[in-house]
Amino acid sequence: MVRQKKNPYKEDFNDNEEWFAKNKEPLSRKQDIGADLVVPTQFMALRLKGLGWLNEISDSRVPNKKNLRPDLGMGYVAFVVIVLVASTNAVNLTDGLDGLAISTFGVAAAAFTALTYVTSHAILAGYLLLPHFPLGGELTVFCGALVGASLGFLWYNSYPAEIFMGDVGSLGLGGAIGTVAVLIKQEFLLVIVGGIWVLEALSVIIQVGWFKMTGRRVFRMSPLHHHFELLGWSEPKVIARFLIVSILFALFSLTTLKLR
Repeated sequence: MVRQKKNPYKEDFNDNEEWFAKNKEPLSRKQDIGADLVVPTQFMALRLKGLGWLNEISDSRVPNKKNLRPDLGMGYVAFVVIVLVASTNAVNLTDGLDGLAISTFGVAAAAFTALTYVTSHAILAGYLLLPHFPLGGELTVFCGALVGASLGFLWYNSYPAEIFMGDVGSLGLGGAIGTVAVLIKQEFLLVIVGGIWVLEALSVIIQVGWFKMTGRRVFRMSPLHHHFELLGWSEPKVIARFLIVSILFALFSLTTLKLR
């Protein structure tokens, strides 16, 4: 009689299945934020290990201010963590209507496709007073792929949606665009490129903070896109107008390259 060997992968799968069956409750807000901090912290640790001493990467660039290059020192680590956590959650908050998050993300990814190409080109980067990042060519391909993937996903996610993004998609996309901004040292420009995400996140912060202080609401509902829905705008109209504003933010961010 031949003894059949146990399959360790099957046992691991069964163990995970049992764990998820027992733990059906979603993560609390504190656990969620704690999990968000893990990846950015690891990213900074790897970046410091790969590039050496912090002084080599701790300065940043401010749009429209060619001579303003704040050196944050050790504070740069905390700054990058804040940028990445903010970008992931801002895109996640925008994902509330069919096609809204992915369409605005596609616009932002297109803007960063141009930005990464310029920073990878020594002559263009020098002419526009941008930090030269030789590996930016690979990031250009990456951002271009994100644009293509966004268009493909939008085909099925447009109103009325046939497929949905979910937290895994929106958090991952927000983290990806934030990482690109950090690598090419355009963290402040990300605020302009992703202006719609900033407005969505601010609406939630203002709504929650004001309600806790006064017991009253500033918006009818947050995030911001739901406020406009309650004002009587149809869902397709909210999506279209937010997309238009997103394009304007992206175009304005590119004009800052010359206005330095």
